[in-house]
Amino acid sequence: MPSRISRWRSDPAIARCGPFALFIALLVLGSHLSPFLGEGGASGAASWFVVARGAIVALALAWFWPAYSELRKPSPAAAADWLLAALGGFAVFLVWIGLDQEWAVLSRSVGFIPHDPEGGTDWFKALARLAGFALVVPVMEELFWRSFLLRWLERHDFLSVAPRLVGMRAFLITTVLFSLEHDRWLAGAVAGAAYNRLYMRSGNLWVPIAAHGVTNAVLGVWILHTQNWQFW
Repeated sequence: MPSRISRWRSDPAIARCGPFALFIALLVLGSHLSPFLGEGGASGAASWFVVARGAIVALALAWFWPAYSELRKPSPAAAADWLLAALGGFAVFLVWIGLDQEWAVLSRSVGFIPHDPEGGTDWFKALARLAGFALVVPVMEELFWRSFLLRWLERHDFLSVAPRLVGMRAFLITTVLFSLEHDRWLAGAVAGAAYNRLYMRSGNLWVPIAAHGVTNAVLGVWILHTQNWQFW
């Protein structure tokens, strides 16, 4: 059994798909438990489940860390790539809140509401959620969508595929699937295309992770400031 677990841990596909699959499984579990946990707000249980979800995925990423060669020893990226990551990440944030029209949204929910029993903001929950949103989700999603799927669609031996050599077919399929993962499908498509392009241009996975992190961090701060919880 230990040797099998060791093989799973070092398998490049499992290492990139595992945390994402765990995240999706926790989302599904949360939706099934919602009648018992209540909504994501002041009832407490549901909001704690969301906080725990981020922590669990972070632990999975830490466990698989030795398999992430492109994160431990990244290819060099030019200063222009990091600048584009910052600007692109902020632009995706603007698109995300700007395309909040009914025709561009698949479904709506109340979102994550970090209230305490008195109706104020529970800052521990809020900041824990922000950390998961801005730090854990970008790493987990970029490992799956960009490092694995984008290159795997080009060739199943995906580690041998240089990002700049990914073709339009893989680019479009990944963009569409990434958009369908999100309620705001059109904004998700713009985000997916932007992160794909940043990865293909730079060849460094930290660049789209940085852009994704900027998007989520700015969005999270904006949500806390405006209390537009439905974006969470």
